[in-house]
Amino acid sequence: MQAVHLVIFAVYLLAMVGVAVYFSRSAKVGGGDDFMFAGRSLSRPVMIATMLVTWVGSGTIIGGANFAYTYGPVAGMIFFAGTPCGILVLLLAARRIRRASRYTIPELLEARFGTGVRTVAALVTTVAYLGLVASQFIGGGYVVSLVTPLSATQGTVLVAVVVTLLTVTGGLFSVAYTDFLSAIVIVLGLFVALPLVFAAVGGPGAYWEGLPEQAATVSGGLTWLQMLGYFMPLFLLLLADQNIYQRLTAAQDERTARSSTLGMFFSSFLVIVPVVLLASAAAVLMPGINGDLSILSLASEGHLPAVLGGLILAGAVAFVITTGSSFMLSCASNITYDLWVRFARTEVGDRQRLLVQRGSVLAIALVAFVLGFFFPTVLDLQMYSYTVYGAAITPVVFAVLFWRRATTAGAVAALLAGALTTIGWEVAGTPGELNGVIAALPAAVVALVAVSLCTRAPEAARPAPARSRG
Repeated sequence: MQAVHLVIFAVYLLAMVGVAVYFSRSAKVGGGDDFMFAGRSLSRPVMIATMLVTWVGSGTIIGGANFAYTYGPVAGMIFFAGTPCGILVLLLAARRIRRASRYTIPELLEARFGTGVRTVAALVTTVAYLGLVASQFIGGGYVVSLVTPLSATQGTVLVAVVVTLLTVTGGLFSVAYTDFLSAIVIVLGLFVALPLVFAAVGGPGAYWEGLPEQAATVSGGLTWLQMLGYFMPLFLLLLADQNIYQRLTAAQDERTARSSTLGMFFSSFLVIVPVVLLASAAAVLMPGINGDLSILSLASEGHLPAVLGGLILAGAVAFVITTGSSFMLSCASNITYDLWVRFARTEVGDRQRLLVQRGSVLAIALVAFVLGFFFPTVLDLQMYSYTVYGAAITPVVFAVLFWRRATTAGAVAALLAGALTTIGWEVAGTPGELNGVIAALPAAVVALVAVSLCTRAPEAARPAPARSRG
C-alpha cells in the first residue's frame, strides 16, 4: 500500500460521489424515462465514452487480463476480438435499435412474440446481469485491497456501496458522465504505462523470450474448440447487450447512435491492445501470481511510478464502478418495466416507476454481493454470465431484427434451451473443460429454427414498431 495510491483513490471516489450527489439534486431526473435514458440527450463524445466504459469493466481489466496473462498475447487478442467483431455487426443494427426505442430487450421481444416471451427473457436477463454485477463487485474488491488496508471482502463491500449509491441517485445521467471522466483516466493511464512496463521487461525481444512456452503460441496451449468457447460469449453478449441498446436509445438521434457505435469500434482498440500487452508482460515480470491481479499488480508492486500506478488503479476502479452501475441500472429496468409495470393491475405513473427502479437497484446489490462468493475467479463468473445471456437472448433478438419466419414457440424454445443448457453445463462441471457456449449456442439456434419451422408461420410478421417519445 502506498500513500500516493491511497490519495488518488480517495480523490477519485470523492469525485464519483460528487457526481452522484449533483444528479440526485438535479431537476434533470424527473421520472423513469430520465432515470433510464438521460432524457435522450447524450452527445456523441459522451455516448462513445459511456458505451466503451460500459463494455470494458472488470471483465477486461481483471478477467480478460487473467486470460492474456495465462495464455499469452496472441490468444489474448483472439479472446478480445469478440468486441470489435461484435461492434461491426451491431453497426448494421444501430439505427433500427434507436428507432425501436424500447426500455429493455424483453420489451423489444414482446412486440414480436408476445408477453410470455418477454417474461421468460426478463428472467434470463436478470439472472445473467446479476452475475455481471457480482463480477464488478469482486473485481473492485481486489483493487481496494491493493490500495487500502482493507481485505478483498471489505473492499467488495465498499465498492458495492459506491456503485449502488451512484446508480440509485442519478440513473443514466450520473452513470454516463462518470463514464466520460473514467474513460479519459484509464486510456491515458494504460498508454503511459505501456512503454514503462516494456522497459522494465527489457524491451520487446526480452518480453517475447520471457513468455512461458505455451503463452508464445497462437492458441496459448488451448484447443481450438476451447478457444472458441472463450471467444463466443463476449461476441454474443455484445450483439444483444441490453446496456448497449439502452445507450443507443439514449442518443440524441439515429445518426448519433450510429456514429457513436463507430466511435466505440475504434476506441475499443485503445483499451484492448494495452491490456493484452500489459497483462502478458506481467507474466514475464511476476510469474505465478493470481492472473486476475496481473495489471493491478504492475501498478501496486512498484513496476510503475507511484502516481501512474495510482492512476491505473483508480482507472481500474473506474471501470468496475461504471460497468457495475450500468448492469445494475439495466437489470433494474427488467424488474421495473418487464415484470412490475407489465403485470401491474393499475396504471403505474412515472414517479412510481422511479421508486420501483431505485428499490430494484438496492435488491440487486444485495443478491449480487452474495452471488459473487460462489465463483473462484472473475473470469469464471464472467464466462458464465456472458453465456447465459449470449446463448439464450442473442439468437432471439436477431430473429426479431432479421428473420421474419421465427415464431413465438421458437423464441421460447431458444430462450429455455440456451439458458438451461448453460446452467446444466456449469452444474455438470464444464465437461471437457469447455465453456458452456459450445453446447448452449447450438442448442438455442437449433431450437429456434426447428420449432419455428414446425409451427405456424406468423401471419403479419413485421419489425417491431417504434415507441412514441415523450
